[in-house]
Amino acid sequence: MSQTLAYVRVSTEDQVEFSPDAQAKRCRDLARLRDLGPVTVLQDEGWSGKNLDRPAMRELIARVEADQVGCVVIWRLDRLSRDNGDVSWLVKLFNAHGVKVHSVNEGELDLTSASGKMQVGVNGVFAQYYRDQIVENTKMGQLQAAEKGRWQNHAPTGYDMVNGELMPNDAAPMVQRIFELRAHGRSFQRVADEVAMKYGTVRFIASNRAYLGLVKYSGEWYPGIHPPLVNERQFNAAQCGYTPGHRHGRHLLSGTVRCGLCGRVASIRYNDRGQGFFRCGGQGQRCTQPARSANGLERATVLGLGLLADDKELQAAIRYQLTAHRRAETPARPSNKLAIATLERKLKRILDLCVNEHMDGETYAVEHRRLTTQLQTLRQEVEDFDRAERVREEAVDKFDQVAELLADFEAQRIWDAATPTERWTLVKNLVDSVCIYPDRLTVQVAGAPPFTVALDEVGLKKGGITVVSEAGLEPARP
Repeated sequence: MSQTLAYVRVSTEDQVEFSPDAQAKRCRDLARLRDLGPVTVLQDEGWSGKNLDRPAMRELIARVEADQVGCVVIWRLDRLSRDNGDVSWLVKLFNAHGVKVHSVNEGELDLTSASGKMQVGVNGVFAQYYRDQIVENTKMGQLQAAEKGRWQNHAPTGYDMVNGELMPNDAAPMVQRIFELRAHGRSFQRVADEVAMKYGTVRFIASNRAYLGLVKYSGEWYPGIHPPLVNERQFNAAQCGYTPGHRHGRHLLSGTVRCGLCGRVASIRYNDRGQGFFRCGGQGQRCTQPARSANGLERATVLGLGLLADDKELQAAIRYQLTAHRRAETPARPSNKLAIATLERKLKRILDLCVNEHMDGETYAVEHRRLTTQLQTLRQEVEDFDRAERVREEAVDKFDQVAELLADFEAQRIWDAATPTERWTLVKNLVDSVCIYPDRLTVQVAGAPPFTVALDEVGLKKGGITVVSEAGLEPARP
């Protein structure tokens, strides 16, 4: 038996003006006026008309193909689709199965005559034009919002959306802890265990540049207006790559060497002779950056540190940077102590729920373990922060002594005489980054402009092949 179906569709932007109930009422009124019999309403609410992949539309097509439909009533032709090709396909389908189409706005659509098909075609063209205009305006608005630094998607972990802007919430300290643990070489799984989060969540957080205060649109990142949770150095230190089949290890430049072409942090690898080299994480994919000898990069670092010997302005700039923590304003985000207090309240609340039998014992155990793990992590971070503050104060106190030593002795001699721990301290406190390029290196000493190092100055050569024994400066093969 042939049915009369009313198809109703409303997308998000149509909700106010063309509600589903209003469309269905108008369709029923038209069916009653034209004596089309009982009406069954098929409704796609919140679905775009860009294609036919909609639940109610799929059901409509299936019924038509099964020859169960005699009439289709719509409020307007663009409710079927805003794609002209889809409208043409539906017209052919309805015509092949003898289905008549009645539109509240356009009247009964003649699908057999040339003039009727032309009318449907013209309406379909205008429907697609309107949709393309919506898409174009939406993209333009999104681009303008990104250029103004406004976040446009769901708020990432550690932020809440407040009046259209991202604001740090109680989870912000946990996000910072994730970056800190990654910077210390923890695996994603170990970090996930320590902060009581899922592996995938931790991995996504560690690679999300939104925490640098940036917003993303169409693959590009723009400066955002929301407060960052980490700085560039902390973010880069968390990007520790791993490739199966390669032996990795810690190096005093780990987390400091970056690719000058794609911006990724380069990771340390070792060949079968135990010689180290830094390789960009994007090499072999889209990045063409050649790997560079770790010893060659060390020599470039020493050259950069040698700038300290005679440059008094540079020494003053570094001293200013070392004392930045003293001038830092209170960050616009919840403190660790506030987050700890929040977790303690949550622990008390779930205990009360369990005691009053509003929460079963198993659920309580799971939540208690999760909250306790996060609480321990934040308390550890408070201890680490206090310890780091003491280290920074010691660095300030000792800087004048270091600057005096560098003025009296050559940087290379100091480097050669330093212990591994002393070298590590020098690099981590005074070197922001070492960038590798196919034809040069740059060393960024804290507070100074980048210092360019020619490859031949440190025994390196141009080219894309990894060579760790060059220009006679590396140990000879035994």
